[in-house]
Amino acid sequence: MTRFLVVLDVDSTLIDDEVIELLAEEAGSLEQVAEITRQAMNGELDFEQSLRARVDTLRGLPESVFERVGQRVTVTMGVPELIAGVRSAGGRIGVVSGGFHEVVDPIAERLGLDYWRANRLDVVDGRLTGGLVGDVIDAEAKATTLREWAADSDIPLSRAVAVGDGANDLTMMAIAGLSVGFDAKAPVRDLAGVLIDDRDLSRVLPLLGLRG
Repeated sequence: MTRFLVVLDVDSTLIDDEVIELLAEEAGSLEQVAEITRQAMNGELDFEQSLRARVDTLRGLPESVFERVGQRVTVTMGVPELIAGVRSAGGRIGVVSGGFHEVVDPIAERLGLDYWRANRLDVVDGRLTGGLVGDVIDAEAKATTLREWAADSDIPLSRAVAVGDGANDLTMMAIAGLSVGFDAKAPVRDLAGVLIDDRDLSRVLPLLGLRG
């Protein structure tokens, strides 16, 4: 029986980086994209609108960029310990991201996560088109994902834990039994159940009654 479910955001939570900014650096649009990201994470812009505006600046990048960017990503301190602790206690752990499958997939597989979901970039003839494929993973989609994974794990939402840092994590955090703001932006600091300001995800373990 699954005891609990932990779902984390990816960019600036599971990893130290903002992948869209690493991609924008490759495209020469970093300054523009970083400002849009800041506004979106602080709740000043609609997430989907901001995401599409940022992705549009990536048009023309070769798909080989995913491997280069993936090599630059740093997993946040304490992630292996958090995963091992959750697993040993009979829990499941997943990530849901407003970022991109092309970078999240290898990280999730390497870490051995139970679940992961992210946006998918449109690629035609080996180059990014500046668009997205399928539904956008926004705040509502993150909450829907948490519900789906809780149902799949046969646990009530009261035994789900949501960990995030930005405005697009708030809907997911609102329905979880425990919401954790991790090195969080202003709107999350006001609404999260618990704040962790030290960038060490093993600090989540004591909140679950586990060794940390």
